[in-house]
Amino acid sequence: MTIAPSQSFILAEFLQLPETEPASEFIAGQVIQKPMPQGKHSRLRLKLCEAINRVTEEQQIALAFPELRCTFGGRSLA
Repeated sequence: MTIAPSQSFILAEFLQLPETEPASEFIAGQVIQKPMPQGKHSRLRLKLCEAINRVTEEQQIALAFPELRCTFGGRSLA
């Protein structure tokens, strides 16, 4: 689902909106609601995070999270 932004809709305004379920993202001035992940996708995401964290967490070089909002370059992705 895409919500058409008004001309004054900017990233800072998007970041003030409440979280949605499923998550919404702000890309190129548009708010886009991500589709809900299906079972296989959720399981794969969990396994990938576990594998990354097994290798990187003790050395404190990285942490993988299944859902984490990242805002950079005019985008806000979850």
